[in-house]
Amino acid sequence: MAPKAGEEQKATKSKAEKKPVVKKAEKKIKADTKGDSKKKKSKKNVETYKIYIYKVLKQVHPDTGISSKAMGIMNSFINDIFEKLAQEAARLSRYNKKPTITSREIQTAVRLILPGELAKHAVSEGTKAVTKFTSA
Repeated sequence: MAPKAGEEQKATKSKAEKKPVVKKAEKKIKADTKGDSKKKKSKKNVETYKIYIYKVLKQVHPDTGISSKAMGIMNSFINDIFEKLAQEAARLSRYNKKPTITSREIQTAVRLILPGELAKHAVSEGTKAVTKFTSA
């Protein structure tokens, strides 16, 4: 008979415990919503050129799409070219014993790194962008 009494006590305890557990959960949810503004994990901002690649693609070929894999490859390509241009411009500024990388160093780096006709187009577009920026 003793085990039955123990079982009854467990059954009454489980019923009694269930109600406070629900209340505790409600309290935790309310506490979490208040603390979310402070403890909320922010997503790391990964900067890519994907939207710009897409805009240029639509300017050149409005009816053509691009796969996500190809977009990733193009993004890596642009990051690589950017890194090469920045290193070359930094090297040029060091050679000239200047602490600042100016548009002149960037232009020279473009001429050194990009081949032929691509360098000419890049220099003309860069010059156009700089004049637009300085005039505004």
